[in-house]
Amino acid sequence: MSITYKDAAGIEAMRVACRLASEVLDYLTPLIKPGITTNDVDRLAAEYMVKQGTTSATVGYMGASSVPFPKSLCTSVNHVVCHGIPNDKPLKKGDIMNVDVTVIKDGWFGDNSRMYIIGDTSIAAKRLCHITFEAMWHGILQVRPGAHLGDVGHAIQKFAEGQGFSVVREFCGHGVGQRFHEEPQVLHYGRPGTLEELKPGMIFTIEPMINAGKREVKEDFKGGQYDGWTIVTRDRSLSAQWEHTVLVTETGYEVLTLSEGSPPLPSFVTSTKT
Repeated sequence: MSITYKDAAGIEAMRVACRLASEVLDYLTPLIKPGITTNDVDRLAAEYMVKQGTTSATVGYMGASSVPFPKSLCTSVNHVVCHGIPNDKPLKKGDIMNVDVTVIKDGWFGDNSRMYIIGDTSIAAKRLCHITFEAMWHGILQVRPGAHLGDVGHAIQKFAEGQGFSVVREFCGHGVGQRFHEEPQVLHYGRPGTLEELKPGMIFTIEPMINAGKREVKEDFKGGQYDGWTIVTRDRSLSAQWEHTVLVTETGYEVLTLSEGSPPLPSFVTSTKT
């Protein structure tokens, strides 16, 4: 599969789809609190998608799994790295959770995720969420024509590891457009000047998964069975993830997954586009 470069009409369609994906997370933000279940979060999101005229890209999605994903979004709590399936377990004070939402609007896919801190939690958990957010932005700042995907991965890895954390290597960002997952693969580690050169019209996600402990992950077996999706840290340490969809412009980057409720930019970032 080759990289697809979006034209002006495709870019505008992606702006719409990505904004709507971000607005799902805006809607959920005040509702996510101790006592709510991740199934509740999933149901509320699904109802909101109907109201905004989008559909979930994850329901029934197979990917590399032999099991179709059963829910409208992913909820990855505490040591779950990614692809957590919503369930009936209530969230409790002190939990951290990633909510990953991909919507489809007029055939175009908008993909993003955010971390949520449930009530009061530990300083260490808050720091992990904060550093992961900043790591994503360190990667975004590398995006410009003529740069390479290795520059993005290196910036994320250097920052995260410099803060004492580790970067998950088994999962990566990806191109996105009229398909959920397109080329290129966007690694969150690497060497500057390597991998694909960035060119205007490329759209891809940057979505680092950062662990408080070691970087190794594993499939989550419960009752001796694997659900086909859930990935956890091997050492049971906390994990965090943030995700934006980014466009390579003629002069730099444009973050597409933004809305009124998007978290404030880190202090070292001056603009959502350059």
